[in-house]
Amino acid sequence: MSRFGFTRSKYGPLGWRRVSRPVDLVVALGIIGLLAIAGAVLQYRLGPARTLVGAARAIDGDSLRLNGEELRLQGLDAPEFRQSCTDPAGRPVDCGRISRRALETLLSRGVVTCEIGKIDRYGRGLAQCRQGGTDINAALVRDGHAVAYGGYRAEEDEARAARRGIWALQFERPETWRRGQGR
Repeated sequence: MSRFGFTRSKYGPLGWRRVSRPVDLVVALGIIGLLAIAGAVLQYRLGPARTLVGAARAIDGDSLRLNGEELRLQGLDAPEFRQSCTDPAGRPVDCGRISRRALETLLSRGVVTCEIGKIDRYGRGLAQCRQGGTDINAALVRDGHAVAYGGYRAEEDEARAARRGIWALQFERPETWRRGQGR
């Protein structure tokens, strides 16, 4: 017996019975492999943070094509291209097309810079885009051409209070409209 009551144990530091050094090595390599796979999956899900710069084209009210890559504007949801709304007189309004035109107008002002941080479930980069000093994402929500979707609550409140864009119309939230279309 040792002087302080400590003796060599046949158990490891966590109370596990030691098998052998080769088995310990295999277990350690297995754990490292699982961590590497988890890191790769996380990197894929989050996507690499990167910047794209150039002339962009609107696809619909909340997505665009920049340098051959399709991007979705983060933090907002615009009416779908074929979605219509109703004006106060009860007439249909092509609010999806109007939303796309609003994005086209912002993009036509010059070179666009988009910061891409994540990838959506369709493989598109989720982007925060600027044209000069204009935050395109915020401008679309502030002007009432999109609703806040995870961001831009203050801009949506401002547009709603001023009854701008879709807030002057009767409309179905884009998310709800898509579900009704089976998408």
